[in-house]
Amino acid sequence: MGIKILQQSKSQKQKAEAYTFFAKAADMGHLKAMEKMADALLFGNFGMQNITAAIQLYESLAQEGSYKAQNALGFLSSYGIGMEYNQAKALIYYTFGSAGGSMMSQMILGYRYLSGINVLQNCEVALNHYKKVADYIADKLEKSEGIPVEKVRLTERPENLSSNSEILDWDIYQYYKFLAERGDIQIQVSLGQLHLIGRKGLDQDYYKALYYFLKAAKAGSANAMAFIGKMYLEGNDAAPQNNATAFKYFSMAANKGNAIGLHGLGLLYFYGKGVPVNYAEALKYFQKAAEKGWPNAQFQLGFMYYSGSGVWKDYKLAFKYFYLASQSGQPLAIYYLAKMYATGTGVLRSCRTAVELYKGVCELGHWAEKFLTAYFAYKDGDIDSSLIQYALLAEMGYEVAQSNSAFILESKKAKIIEKEKMYPMALLLWNRAAIQGNAFARVKIGDYHYYGFGTKKDYETAAKHYSIAADKYHSAQAMFNLAYMYEHGLGISKDIHLARRLYDMAAQTSPDANMPVLLALIKLETVHLLQDVLFFNFTMIWKWIKLDNTLGPYWDLFVIGLIVAVLIFLLRNRFG
Repeated sequence: MGIKILQQSKSQKQKAEAYTFFAKAADMGHLKAMEKMADALLFGNFGMQNITAAIQLYESLAQEGSYKAQNALGFLSSYGIGMEYNQAKALIYYTFGSAGGSMMSQMILGYRYLSGINVLQNCEVALNHYKKVADYIADKLEKSEGIPVEKVRLTERPENLSSNSEILDWDIYQYYKFLAERGDIQIQVSLGQLHLIGRKGLDQDYYKALYYFLKAAKAGSANAMAFIGKMYLEGNDAAPQNNATAFKYFSMAANKGNAIGLHGLGLLYFYGKGVPVNYAEALKYFQKAAEKGWPNAQFQLGFMYYSGSGVWKDYKLAFKYFYLASQSGQPLAIYYLAKMYATGTGVLRSCRTAVELYKGVCELGHWAEKFLTAYFAYKDGDIDSSLIQYALLAEMGYEVAQSNSAFILESKKAKIIEKEKMYPMALLLWNRAAIQGNAFARVKIGDYHYYGFGTKKDYETAAKHYSIAADKYHSAQAMFNLAYMYEHGLGISKDIHLARRLYDMAAQTSPDANMPVLLALIKLETVHLLQDVLFFNFTMIWKWIKLDNTLGPYWDLFVIGLIVAVLIFLLRNRFG
C-alpha cells in the first residue's frame, strides 16, 4: 500500500501518508519497509530527520544482510556523521554493499578506484564497478528514456536561488500556461514535453502532456504530432499503447519533414510494431532523421551498424554515429561508446576513456533525483537534510554535488557535522570537484590555503591553485588573486610587470572585474610612483620606513581609500 501511494501520489501530504504504512510494516519486521523508514530518517523526508534512529535501524538491517543499510553505514562512516570518521570501515561496508547488489556502493567504489580515494588508483577495477552499474542503467534506458535531472549549482546563485533556469518558478509556469491557453504553439509543445518526462521541478503528468500536444498538433505543430506518436508508441495512462495511432501521428509529422516523426517511423519498422519488420525502411527513416541532427536517430543508426541489424556490421560507422549522438548527450550512445573503448572494438582500447563514459551513464541513475529533493530542502531552509543528500551524491562522484556540499559546509549552517570538521571536509570536497574540472572549486582551494581555512596558511600552494585556475580555465578571480600575490611577493617572487598584466587580463576576461582591477591598478601605480620618483634617492630611508610597520598589514586598503577620497575631492572641485 505504501509503495502504491508513493508511486501514484503527487502531493507531499499523500506521500507522507505512504510512510505511515511503511512505519506499520516496519514495526512488523518487514525488511523493505524498515529500509524505507531508515532512509526517511537519514535524509529527512517530510521533516523526519533523526540520524541516531536511522543508524540504529541501519545497523540492525545490516546484520540481516541489507545491502542498502551497508551502503548507508559506509557513507556515514566516510563523513563521520553520527558515527566515527573511519575510511577503512567505510570501505568494508561499501565492499559488502556492492557484493550484495547495491548499485550505489558499486558506483562509490568505481569513483574511489578511479580517483585513488583511500585505495590504490586502479582504472581496471574502476571500470569493472562502473560497467556493472552502466549495464543496469542501459537496460532501463532501453525500456524507456531516462529522465534528465536538473542539477542546480548553489555556488552560482547564493543571492537568489529561485531565479534559475534549472527549476521552473511557479509564477513563470502560470505565465506559460496563460500563453499556452492563448494559443502559443511553441509554449504548448514545451509544456507538453516538461510534463511528459517531469522536467524542471514539474510533476510527470501524461494527461497534461497529451492535452498540450493535442492543442499544438491541431494548430499544425509537427513536433507535437511526433510527441503524440511517441506517447502512443510507448503507452501510458493518458495514451494507451496503440501502434496504429502512433503510425498515424508519426506519418503526419514525417510528411512535414520532422526529425522526431521520421525517427518514430524508423522505430516502427525496426521493431515491427504495427507493420512488418523492414530494416531497409527503418534505415532510410533513421538516416533522414539523423541528417536533421536528431540524436536518437543517430544512435539508432549506430546500433544497426554495431549489431549488424539489416546492414553489414561496421564498427567504424557505428562509432561515428554513436559519437555524433553522444555529443548531444544521448545516454545509450555514450554507453555503447564506453563499451567500444572498454573492449577495443573499432577503436583503440582506452580504460580511462571507457570509465569516464561509463561514469556519465551511471550518473543518470534514479538516485540522481536526490538533486531535486536536496535543492528544495536547501531552498526551504532544511540545511541538514539538503547536505546529507548532496553529500551522498558527492560520495558517488557527482561533481555538482561535491561543490554544493562544500558550499553548504563552509556556510557553517549545518548541525550534523561538528564545526571544526566543516572547513577540512569542505576543502576535501572542493578538491574532488576541482580534479573533475570545476574552475570555481580550484579558486576555492587557493582561498583555503591563502587564508588557512581547514589547513595551514600556505601562499605557495595558494598561488599554484590560482595559476591552474587562471591558465586552464581563464578564471578572472584567479587572475586577480594571482596578480595581487605577484604585486606583494606572497608565495612567489615579486613581479610588478606580471601583476599589471594579470590585472589587465582579469578585466578583459570578466566585466565584473573592471572596478576592482581599476582600484588595484591605481593603488599599484601610486605605490610604484612613490617608490620610483619621490623616494628615488632615499632607498635606505624607504626600506627603513616599511609601510607594513607604520600603517599595519592593511596599508594597501588605506592607500586605496586615500586615492578614492582625492579623486572625489578633485571631481567635486572641477564641477563645483
